[in-house]
Amino acid sequence: MQGQFLIIGSVVAICLVIVIVILHFVKRAEINFYKNKLKKLEIARNQIASTPVLLELSKVEPIIKNDKMEEKYTEWQDKFTYIKEKRLSVIDDMLIDLDVFVEKRDYKNCIIRIAKTEIEIYKVRESAEHLLDQIKDITLSEAKYRSIVTKLKTKYRSLNKEFNEHRELYGIMQESIDLQLENIEKRFLDFEKVMEANDYNEVVHVCKALDNLIDHMEILIKEMPDVLLMIQTVIPNRMKEVESTYKEMVEKGFVLDYLNIEYNIEESKKNLERILDKVKVINLEGCMFDLKTMLEYYDSLFIDFEKERLSRKVYEEVSKDFSKRLEKTNKLVSDVYDQLDDIKSMYDLSDDDIGIIHDVNKTLVMINDDHKKMIQKEEAKSCPYSMLNEEVETLTNRLTNMEVDFDQALKSLGNMYDDEVRAREQLEEIQGILKNCKNEIRTYKLPVVSDVYFVQLGEAQDAVMEVIHELEQKPIVIKTLNTRVDTARDLVLKLYNTTNEMIHNAELAERCIVYLNRFRSTYDGVNSSLDDAEEKFNKGDYREALECSIKATSFIDENIYGKLKGVYEK
Repeated sequence: MQGQFLIIGSVVAICLVIVIVILHFVKRAEINFYKNKLKKLEIARNQIASTPVLLELSKVEPIIKNDKMEEKYTEWQDKFTYIKEKRLSVIDDMLIDLDVFVEKRDYKNCIIRIAKTEIEIYKVRESAEHLLDQIKDITLSEAKYRSIVTKLKTKYRSLNKEFNEHRELYGIMQESIDLQLENIEKRFLDFEKVMEANDYNEVVHVCKALDNLIDHMEILIKEMPDVLLMIQTVIPNRMKEVESTYKEMVEKGFVLDYLNIEYNIEESKKNLERILDKVKVINLEGCMFDLKTMLEYYDSLFIDFEKERLSRKVYEEVSKDFSKRLEKTNKLVSDVYDQLDDIKSMYDLSDDDIGIIHDVNKTLVMINDDHKKMIQKEEAKSCPYSMLNEEVETLTNRLTNMEVDFDQALKSLGNMYDDEVRAREQLEEIQGILKNCKNEIRTYKLPVVSDVYFVQLGEAQDAVMEVIHELEQKPIVIKTLNTRVDTARDLVLKLYNTTNEMIHNAELAERCIVYLNRFRSTYDGVNSSLDDAEEKFNKGDYREALECSIKATSFIDENIYGKLKGVYEK
């Protein structure tokens, strides 16, 4: 037991030692962390103190040649002195306080003081850097502005060379541009003067003025020849071409009033004068845009002229074709409309069929009126051909739609007429078939004709009379007529089939009976079958008579029986 207590005690002691060691290292690491923070803040403070403001101020001293520069120099010295003596002292006190808090391990207050110190260092550093930048603007000004002016001089020489090599392109503006170039050269001299006086405030304004003047000169050199060419040559020539073409087309009968060309030409001349006045005072703002807009307008007029020429050509062709087509349609509709009462008396027309014809006639009257108005416009030369062309196209479409409706009405009337003609033709054919049936019955003298035949004959004759009756009625109801014709045709064909079958069966039965009479005494069974066949034949039952006679052949020769039966069935 004692050994176990010793072991447990040893383990506990070791654990305590480990915990103590860990706590020691944690505290030591914490102290090191805050000491490192403090060290970084001290480095940042020293960097502010080592800002090369005094070095830059020493460069300013030799170039002080006016009161403004001396005033700035003194101001910058005072600001840097204030930073070093006042604001850095505040930072030093804050760093001392931080060191005390770290030693006391008052980390809660230490964190707050570190944050405040960092903010203060940041503010002082910004002030020092801003001061340094202000001083460098002066110490580096000469090199900076001379570099800028050197680039501007290079650009100026290039523009001056471009102008002098092509002076003739600038026409009346040569003298004005020369004055502008002289003005730029004076500005270069002004730059040298202010640089000599170290008046860097004025240098900025001189450089900006030079930059603006040279940029403006670049626009003048590039755009002025084109602007003058447009004002003096291109647009005036285009105006003359438009005016000449306009007069020529008006003399040929074209109506172009809607283009307002004469008014627009006068306005364009005024605009050219206004633009030229702006150009003379070296103001090209918006000039090229206005000139291009004018040129595009005159170019578009030639498109309008060509459109009118093409429209006239198309109109003359289409109008001529339309007039012929309208005349033909007028005659056709007039013929049908004049005969409408007669057609109504002949056929049982529906209200829709009659309505279509009335609507077609009304539409055609309106088309004729609009066509006359269009011709009057053409003769009076009060409408351009482009509009006339649109009108004739509209009239053509209206006439086409009307013809579709009229064709539908004609088709309905034509179908009625065709049905009537076809009914008369079929009546003639049906009557011929009926007559042939009667002749066939008379030609082949049958001993007996069945009642079924006479019933079918009566039905067929009645149906034919119904067709004749429908054809004689006025107006004819085509639907009823077609039904009567179909019924008569079916009944007559039924009679035709019955007649052929009856005659065919009677003929075959008779031939079989005659042929088998020679075998009455020779073969058993033939005599009895023939007696049955003759009995049925005399009663008019020709189909059964044929079947009995064919049956009798089986007693003589089965092959003959098969052949006769095949012929019969076929």
